[in-house]
Amino acid sequence: MPTNEAAMTAARDLYLDLIKRSLTGALAEDNDTVLGGARSRGTGSVLKRAGHTAGSLASRFNLEIAYKRPYDAQRRENGLDWPSRAESMIGLRRMDNIQHCVETVIADDVPGDLIETGVWRGGACIFMRSILKAHGVTDRKVWVADSFEGLPKPNAAVYAADAGDTHHLWDGLAVGVQQVRHNFERYGLLDDQVEFLVGWFKDTLPVAPLDKLAVARLDGDMYESTIQAIEVLYPKLSSGGFLIIDDFGSHASQAGQAIHDYRAQHGITDEIIPIDDFGAYWRKS
Repeated sequence: MPTNEAAMTAARDLYLDLIKRSLTGALAEDNDTVLGGARSRGTGSVLKRAGHTAGSLASRFNLEIAYKRPYDAQRRENGLDWPSRAESMIGLRRMDNIQHCVETVIADDVPGDLIETGVWRGGACIFMRSILKAHGVTDRKVWVADSFEGLPKPNAAVYAADAGDTHHLWDGLAVGVQQVRHNFERYGLLDDQVEFLVGWFKDTLPVAPLDKLAVARLDGDMYESTIQAIEVLYPKLSSGGFLIIDDFGSHASQAGQAIHDYRAQHGITDEIIPIDDFGAYWRKS
C-alpha cells in the first residue's frame, strides 16, 4: 500500500498532468481549424481573406465554421501547432518547463511571485496558478501581463529589429481580459493570488507593484515587447529564480536578439538551456 505522502504526490502529479494536457488541447486532441479564429488573419490570398471574413461574421451570431485536421501528438508536444479552442499554444514541453521552474523555486524557497508577459488565452498563467494550488502555496501571486488587444504595430524607428513585423495583423492573438479571467474561472483558479496588468508593457510594468519575482516568463514575440519586459523584470528576479523566454528560437529572432542584447549589456553569462525549437530558459546566479 502506498503511504499517504506517496498517494498525495501521485494525486498532485495526476492533477497537474491533466491540467497541462487540457490547457494545451492535448487531452481533447484539439486541432480543428476555425475560420476567423486564432490561425486566421485578414491578409493573404483572396480565398483566405474570404474565409477569415466568413468565419468572423459567423462568430457574431455565435456560430463557428471549422474543418477537421489530423491531430499530431508530437507537434503538440513541441508546440508546433495552434489548438483552436484550448488556452495555450506553447505545447507540453514548455508546460513541463514551467512546472520544473515553479516547483524548483518552491522547493528551494526562492522568494518572489510568478509573471508571464504576453499571455494569449492565459494558459501558461493558469498552469502557474495550478502548481501553486497543488503545492498549497498561499504566499505567492501570479501576474498576468498583456495588452489584451494583440501585439503593437512595429516601431522600427526605435526598435529596428521589428521592421516589417506583422503580428499586429493576427486577430486571433487579441484575447480580451474578460475572456482570460473567465478561463481562470473555468479551472477554479481565479482568486486573490492572481493579478492582471492590462495595457502595453511600457506603461504597466514600470509601475506594477512588483517586489520580487521567482519566475518570469516572457512571451512577447517582438524585440520591443521582450526588451521592455526584461529591462523592468530581470532586476527584480531573485537569485536562484528562472527567466523563461518563449520566442528564443530562430523563428523569432527579434525576441532572441533582445535577450542577447540585454545579456551582453549586463554581463549575464548564466547558461541558456533550450526547451524546444521555440523556448529557452536560464537560472539566475
